[in-house]
Amino acid sequence: MNKSSKIYVAGHRGLVGSAIFKNLNSKGYTNLTVRTHQELDLLDSSAVRRFFDTEKPEYVFLAAAKVGGIVANNTYRADFIFQNLQIQQNIIGESFRSGVKKLLFLGSTCIYPKNAPQPMPENALLTAPLEYTNEPYAIAKIAGIKLCESFNLQYGTNYIAVMPTNLYGPNDNFDLEKSHVLPAMIRKIYLSKLLMNNDFGAIKHDLDKRPIENISGKNSQPEIINILEKYGISGKKVELWGSGTPMREFLWSEEMADASVFVMENVDFEQLKGNSAEIRNCHINLGTGKEISIRNLALLIKQTVDYRGEITFNTDKPDGTMRKLTDVTKLHSLGWRHKIEVEEGVKKLYDWYVE
Repeated sequence: MNKSSKIYVAGHRGLVGSAIFKNLNSKGYTNLTVRTHQELDLLDSSAVRRFFDTEKPEYVFLAAAKVGGIVANNTYRADFIFQNLQIQQNIIGESFRSGVKKLLFLGSTCIYPKNAPQPMPENALLTAPLEYTNEPYAIAKIAGIKLCESFNLQYGTNYIAVMPTNLYGPNDNFDLEKSHVLPAMIRKIYLSKLLMNNDFGAIKHDLDKRPIENISGKNSQPEIINILEKYGISGKKVELWGSGTPMREFLWSEEMADASVFVMENVDFEQLKGNSAEIRNCHINLGTGKEISIRNLALLIKQTVDYRGEITFNTDKPDGTMRKLTDVTKLHSLGWRHKIEVEEGVKKLYDWYVE
């Protein structure tokens, strides 16, 4: 890519896409193309085709996806597999038809088996069953990897797949029904602190920004207290799902973006495919290679928020996969390493959320 190349960032308003868009801007790329969901429905194949015919992007970052945490993944199973397959098919297919020079597909480390070796190397893909709660989403992402790989092998394209670990950062999803674990924990502990301080002005402001099941700051105080209690938030304690023992790896979203742009600038499929007769597992893990337990993460957030209440764990709720640590040997060998540790990242995200 050069600084004037026409680059399409699909999903530029989400956690992943917004970070990539910001990174490209900061590095001096001047010809960035984006569309909101209202302007372009990526589930509409005809609309996507018209977009590619009109805009003719040279490079594509495929960061658009339907994403969510363990509850959303397990509840909206059909939505997660159908919508992600459709988005991927439309964008990768039209990228090929219109002659895009290079594409970066962003997946997720949930592609790996539930009992994958730890840390998880790229060649663990498709070696055992997936974790049940996010199986539909994982299968969609695996299909995206195979779409890129298959186009490369049959047609000589240069489509690279990267698999970020758990991401967090600016523009994260704090919806308590659908968010990932870290932003949900920050919001729960923050709201509990406000309840403890009887600061209903700040609670109403929070709910006006991000209603919970259609309950906003305009609802009555009892209605607000009831919906918060449903999600384990009171003025004395916060209840979190599971045992707190699962280990998780977290990568600051802006660093994920830096790694993604680095790969687009410096890495081609030819470098990844190796010399084996059977070419597979050419994707790249994006992560830190470090992990923290959910319990210790909760304590870190508690300290960051200066929360004086109690944190409890509901062991009747699922834990999900017990460990999901990525093997980042390939990423390091290509020349990229993370810098922001989770302690710094949690502080940055909390400050961003409150602001």
